[in-house]
Parts: sequence; structure tokens; C-alpha cells
Amino acid sequence: MARCFSLTASRDRFYRYTYAQSGLRSISTDLGDGGTVMHCWVPKAHRPSKPTLILLHGFGANAMWQWSDLLRPFASRCNLYIPDLLFFGDSYTSLPDRSEAFQARCVMRLLEARGVAGRLTLVGLSYGGFVGYSAAAQFPDRVERVVICSAGVCLEEKDLKEGLFPVADLDEAASILLPQTPEKLRMLVRLSFVKPARTMPSCFLRDFIDKRELLQAIIRDRKLSELPKITQPTLIIWGDQDQIFPLELAHRLKSHLGENAQLVVIRNAGHAANMEKAKEFYRHLKAFLIDSLPLPSSPLNQNKTRAGIITVKEYDQHIRADAAGKHRGGGVSTSEAET
Repeated sequence: MARCFSLTASRDRFYRYTYAQSGLRSISTDLGDGGTVMHCWVPKAHRPSKPTLILLHGFGANAMWQWSDLLRPFASRCNLYIPDLLFFGDSYTSLPDRSEAFQARCVMRLLEARGVAGRLTLVGLSYGGFVGYSAAAQFPDRVERVVICSAGVCLEEKDLKEGLFPVADLDEAASILLPQTPEKLRMLVRLSFVKPARTMPSCFLRDFIDKRELLQAIIRDRKLSELPKITQPTLIIWGDQDQIFPLELAHRLKSHLGENAQLVVIRNAGHAANMEKAKEFYRHLKAFLIDSLPLPSSPLNQNKTRAGIITVKEYDQHIRADAAGKHRGGGVSTSEAET
């Protein structure tokens, strides 16, 4: 029987071309600790006049697969850095630390090694959200704003036993989130999407590998009481039908951060809201990262802003007001995006 064609290798080649066409180049950097090398897509020319944006991926093959839809709109406006986190893509370490805190320090050391100075914004998707949150806590003087997407940073290990998740313990969670067979990966896809693809070739699924120690590090002995409260303005984006990290964790994080955070819930989207609802996902990122405008001033909007809630219509009016050139100060709000 002929050897199965690697769809992931083919897709990797396509993404590499797309990233290069978007003004990025592929580099690997030795962090000088005797065993850590990080791969990253970086701007061909870093421009100090532009803001710096770091995109941190979740579990999967590598960073390219999860951020391709955001390349062109953000690469033209920002100095865009997209690293492969350790044990993904071409990044690796021989050191034993598997915590998100270590991942965060490595990302910041990578940026330092590349000469990236000044303040920056982090966007973390799923596992990348854990890393981004840790970076914001460890480096408050460097991280200016944070976006946490479908990342259960407020989870506790006891949540598994108490029924918050569709699994009861860490081993069962690892068997689904870090699948070792095509069947298990199909199950993960069904949990990640509201409308998953009907068919996926087994040869495609076998190209994914295990990251069990990373998952264990973010869940084992985790307690909300020990989670630091970051002070940066934070946008939280979540799919309302997320079965990997249930929506309750988004509200828990919003409560933990208080008025400093804005929660956006995207309807009819699962864990992979960035792929299922890519246009809405981008719209909310743009409003927070690029537009940076609060709601038009009115007693009603002021009350809703204080409560952390605005309607879809008001949110859209806010975005259109930006296009018209209106200006205002900062604010915190929560929005549900309808489809």
C-alpha cells in the first residue's frame, strides 16, 4: 500500500508561503541557557513607530496553523511576532521545567534576544492564554495589554472531579486534549467545534504529537486562590459552547480581574472560536487592539460600562464611531456577538 500523503506537511508549506508574503520571516534563536531554542515568525523590519503584538498559539502542530487568518490585517499595523512555544514546531528545550511560567519567560527572553524593546500586547489562544497570562503577571512593565481567548486560567484541579468538564481526572483529560490515535483526535475536534468537519483522514490526524507534560503542569494542584491578578487592561474572548474550557471559566476570570477586564462571548462557537467565527473574532480583537475607543458618552452607556455589559448594537455602533473618527478615553465592557 502506498505511503499516506502528509497533509500537514503540505499545509505547512502553504502557511510558510502565506507568512512570508505577509512580511514575516522565520528565525530560530538559542536562548543561551544550555538547551533552549525557540522558533518565531518575526517582521522582516521592526518599526519602532508601530505597536508590538505577540500571538501565542494553543495545542496543535505549530503556531502557523492557528493565526493565519490574522496575518494580513495585523502585520500591516503592528510589529507581529508569532513564536512556536516549546515542544511545538521547531522550538525545544532540554531543561526539565514544563510550566507556563517557564514558557512565558522563554518568550520574553526570545523577544529580548531579538532586540524588541518597549511595551507590547499579548494575545493567547487556549494554552497560549495560560502562557500570556503568566507573562503579564511576571513582566507587568513590559506587557501593556492582554487578550485571553478560550483559556481556562481560572480553572482548579478540583473542577475535574466536580463535573465542570466532560472528563473526571487529569489522565482522561490528557487522553482527549493530547490524543494519541486518530479516533481520540476526532473526539477532540468534535469537542472543539460546534460544527466539526464531517470527515478527517487518519493520516492527517496521525501527524499530531503528545504534549502530556505541558497539560499536567497547568492543571495539577491548580488553585484559583494562588492565581495572581494581572493589572493590564484585558480582553476575554470565549465561545458560548466551548466544551474544552466551559464558559463558566470565562465569567470566573472576569470576576477575578474585575473592572479591568472586558468579556466578549461569541454565540454558536466552541473552543475554536477563532476558526469557527473568524470575522467576529477579528472584529473584537481589532476593537480592543487597534481602535482603543470607549463607548460614546451617555448616561445609559456609562451605567452599562460600569456594569461591564453592552449590547451587540451598541458595540457595533462603537466600532462604526471609530471609523467616523471619533475619539474618547479608555473603558471596560462585556459584549455578546450574535451571528
